[in-house]
Amino acid sequence: MQVVDIEHAVRVVREHCGPLQAPPRVVTSGNFATPTVLLAALVAELPEARLHALNAQSDLPVHDGVVPETTFVGPGFRRHPRLSYVPCRLSMVPRLFHGPLAPDVVVVHTTTPRDGQVSLGLEVNVLPAAIEAARERGALVVAQLNPRMPWTFGDAVLPVEDLDLGVEVDVPLTTHVARPPGEDARMIGARVAAEIGDGATLQAGIGEVPDATIAGVLERRGLKIWTEMFSDGVLTLEKAGALDRGTPVRTSFVFGSQELYDWVDDNPRVRMLRTETTNSPAAIAQQPAMTSINTALQVDLFDQANASRIDARIHSGFGGQTDFTVGASHSPGGRAFMALRSWHPKADVSTIVPLVDEPVTSFQHGAVVTDQGIAWMWGRDERTQARNLIEHAAHPSVRDDLWEEARALGLA
Repeated sequence: MQVVDIEHAVRVVREHCGPLQAPPRVVTSGNFATPTVLLAALVAELPEARLHALNAQSDLPVHDGVVPETTFVGPGFRRHPRLSYVPCRLSMVPRLFHGPLAPDVVVVHTTTPRDGQVSLGLEVNVLPAAIEAARERGALVVAQLNPRMPWTFGDAVLPVEDLDLGVEVDVPLTTHVARPPGEDARMIGARVAAEIGDGATLQAGIGEVPDATIAGVLERRGLKIWTEMFSDGVLTLEKAGALDRGTPVRTSFVFGSQELYDWVDDNPRVRMLRTETTNSPAAIAQQPAMTSINTALQVDLFDQANASRIDARIHSGFGGQTDFTVGASHSPGGRAFMALRSWHPKADVSTIVPLVDEPVTSFQHGAVVTDQGIAWMWGRDERTQARNLIEHAAHPSVRDDLWEEARALGLA
């Protein structure tokens, strides 16, 4: 790796992309770890580009010549008129970089070098695959070297030889402060938490329901974490003594408070793993009592969930929901919970519907949990599933209508 100033990096990238016949594909760190300072300078000098980032935030540089590209839509790309959404389960995204989404430039956010290595810090995810694909095809790999990035272990650690250029940029990391769960979320979280016993393995994501669930399991002991991402809830479990100290906390990316970042920094118990591992249904299935907690926009009477689209427009994407639903369902003692409010407050509609009219994100969950109760799905016939959803998950104001629709669908 050659450490250069930002102007030198811009010149090298521009010269590398100049002879390309198609607009270059720039793959970068997503979520809250995007190397915004370096990326903005590089993209500004490319008249055209495809910018690929997972869960892109609103600070990504997207000028008129940039096509935002992603397999999981974040607020920075959502509703963008030039959005290029590529449907794909998160576990399969790394394969795309060795095929149809081959990168021309990879821009990552890392620590400064240590003993001939750097760490990807908070965001491993699909980046190792992107870097490997870049190395195979002679593409450029450029790093924003930030002394504030936490040093994390596992697949986060890379030899400096994997990077062509490094630019030192000392900037604060983006933090996320979760709002306290609302009453509905607390009710849902409490119901899920009541089903989690000692020694379970958790997929602990971000949001009101996961946070409320974690608040309900602080008295458990021997809990394990196997997840695609985590936030401050895992630190809460650690402080409460709920985690199994003999098992690493395994994840692929992290975002949250500065306190969380300080905890993961140089912490050997936190193992950052590449997406192919964390989201492999086979690997998830090997975790004891694997408990996945996902959410959706709609669930229908056939237990099909739409978590991706609103009025036919892409809202997010598959993400890891399918991976964890399948993996948890195959785990010894594992269960896949679908947790959501019974009534969507913004759209002012029921989230339990007769039949989803959008592409299905996942199905065959262990149970659907709402503020109304738990509707058990696994092992029930389709009529019982529909009855459980109507009687235990749906909002009371729509139950009569759902019964009428259930009869029309042959479910009653």
